[in-house]
Amino acid sequence: MANTPSNMLPLGTSAPFFELPDTISDSSINLDAIKGEKGTVVMFICNHCPFVIHVNNEIVSIANAYTKKGIGFVAISSNDALKYPQDGPNNMKLHAKKESYPFPYLYDESQEVAKTYDAACTPDFYVFDENLKLAYRGQLDNSRPGNGLPVTGKYLRNALDCLIENIENTAVQKPSIGCSIKWKK
Repeated sequence: MANTPSNMLPLGTSAPFFELPDTISDSSINLDAIKGEKGTVVMFICNHCPFVIHVNNEIVSIANAYTKKGIGFVAISSNDALKYPQDGPNNMKLHAKKESYPFPYLYDESQEVAKTYDAACTPDFYVFDENLKLAYRGQLDNSRPGNGLPVTGKYLRNALDCLIENIENTAVQKPSIGCSIKWKK
């Protein structure tokens, strides 16, 4: 299990547009369709990563709570499904249903979306404001598989609260840590 940090895209960066197939609804979904009134969370995750598995319940909990507050959510898997078939679209759909994902789970087969977001790991979190400008990027919280710390979603929740309350997020933004995105060679 490699510990790959996120690349920390510069704050204020505009959210790169995307349109990808949603493995849950079997339809195409774009950034505009998931944009929230107060903000938008774009998450790069996958099915098999122990770091993602460790935080799945909290991701679902945060999405359920903050969607009601005007935050849009989307998850994207960009892993090479030929080498990691458990991360392919059919398994993504099954996984999303099993975990009760309340957000679209998109498949980035070409990996172009991950590249435009400079995504590096799973999980990798990006929070954009109401104008789709990057307001937060980094870790969910300090919990990691095996470190004994509870999964709280502290940093992501704080970033979302700041957006909703229209206050500056002065918390230090730490890179997320997880498995590397499984790039095609």
